[in-house]
Amino acid sequence: MKREQSCCFTGHRPDKLPWGENESDPRCLALKRRLEEELTQVYNRGYRHFICGMARGCDLYFCEAVLELRSRRPGITLEAAIPCEEQAARWRERDRSRYFRLMEQCDFETMVQHRYTSGCMQRRDRYMVDHAGLLIAAYDGMTLGGTMYTLTYAMRQGLETLILDIERK
Repeated sequence: MKREQSCCFTGHRPDKLPWGENESDPRCLALKRRLEEELTQVYNRGYRHFICGMARGCDLYFCEAVLELRSRRPGITLEAAIPCEEQAARWRERDRSRYFRLMEQCDFETMVQHRYTSGCMQRRDRYMVDHAGLLIAAYDGMTLGGTMYTLTYAMRQGLETLILDIERK
């Protein structure tokens, strides 16, 4: 895939979202709508390949939004960038089911490494940034965590970034 046609994503997991696991919360629904709108704009700019880190929370929202866009627009591919084989091994059953259902619909899978290490998530994040021309981030301004790490890395690499603010109230 051409980097200039590839878009990756980063965003918070449920424990850092103000609505937690409640995806029917109006703030979550607003974020999902905004993500769908931005993906349509990104598609109209020529992006056709989308890379998702497949973490719980915002990553899976992104994955679902790309699949929805793919059902309406031609030429879209979706890549699952997996940090390690056991990424979902300790998740609750419903989260694992969602993960594997989405994985089955991806066009490509890239496993960054086989075994979990303390740095495998960051290695996955760098892989995504290094293979994309645009990063979309669902971000609330927190200075710690994987979303901030990925956003900072992307900015240092000169990658175009699009930040979707997360409503706190």
